[in-house]
Amino acid sequence: MLDVGAPSRSTGAHRWCENVTVQFHNTGGTAVKSGSAVFETHIIGLLGVDWATITSRQALPAPIAAGAVVSRTYGVCVDAWRVPLGMRVETRAVTATWQ
Repeated sequence: MLDVGAPSRSTGAHRWCENVTVQFHNTGGTAVKSGSAVFETHIIGLLGVDWATITSRQALPAPIAAGAVVSRTYGVCVDAWRVPLGMRVETRAVTATWQ
C-alpha cells in the first residue's frame, strides 16, 4: 500500500508550470519497485473559473522500501497554449500507481 500525501505547490518558471512536492509513504510489507505519480492540474481563469483539468504522469522515486517515507518535488507543466495571460495552473490532486 502506498499512501500519497497532499501536494504542496510553489510557483514554476512559467505560468503554465509549478513545482509540486509530494510525500509517498509505503505502508506495505514489500518495496515499491516502480510506478507513476499521476497529477491532476487545473487551468484556472482570471476570475477563478476552473476551465479544464489536465492529467500527467511522472515516475515515482522508486524503490521505496517497506515502511519508508520519501518526498519528491516534481516540475509539473501543461502546454503553454492552454494557459493564456491572466490564467494559472493549480495541481490539486496526486495519486499513484505502482508495482
